[in-house]
Amino acid sequence: MAKFAHIKEFIYRKIESGEWPEYHPVSSENVLAQQFNVSRMTARRALQELSDEGLVTRNRGSGTFVAPLKSQSALLTIRNIRDEIELRGHRHHAVVQVLERVPASAALATALQVPADTELLRSVITHYENGQAVQVEDRHVNPLLVPDYLDQDFTSLTPHEYLCEVTPLTEASHLIEAVMPTREQIEWLGQAEPEPCLQIQRRTSCRDGVVSQATLTHPGSRFRLGGHMTFKTTRRHDHD
Repeated sequence: MAKFAHIKEFIYRKIESGEWPEYHPVSSENVLAQQFNVSRMTARRALQELSDEGLVTRNRGSGTFVAPLKSQSALLTIRNIRDEIELRGHRHHAVVQVLERVPASAALATALQVPADTELLRSVITHYENGQAVQVEDRHVNPLLVPDYLDQDFTSLTPHEYLCEVTPLTEASHLIEAVMPTREQIEWLGQAEPEPCLQIQRRTSCRDGVVSQATLTHPGSRFRLGGHMTFKTTRRHDHD
């Protein structure tokens, strides 16, 4: 494990255990550099990546603090929502709103690459973090690839966990937009008043075809996207 990753793991554990709750100060770059016997630049990278992921907030002059409770998701990776919530030391639970078979619309038939008369498998699940609704997952699944989808208990495992188990994912695409929730989404999210939401359209595939098309809707006040990218650079060398 890289040195900066050791620092991130240390801070993850502090937050996950509850030892460092929301707004708790995080050790400074200098303190972390001394504690882990690394350069200040390495410590800075660890804190910056945690900030990019939304787990800490950094303010020039006042320091680094554990971020407030807010659902966070990585923009460039697909992670299980239960894992994301538990990584923050919080409690996840799910409520199944809908499990049904539905005829494929023209758009869904195209997205899932199935015949127009295919009957799709649909689930709608509300995910909660410490008792607060943070995501409505409305998913249509290809029955040709996952015929037993509706037979699962999605209060004990998430659709993501099940699909990764039976059809290991090889590809995914995302479309992200700001929307106002529908009446059903307002009800599923338990909103007293409708508020703008961030919605992710996610299509996942395995080597045998398109597995599912999911619409993930998050209240704007309870969600953030974060990510970190590392770019490789080619050094130019002077030659005599």
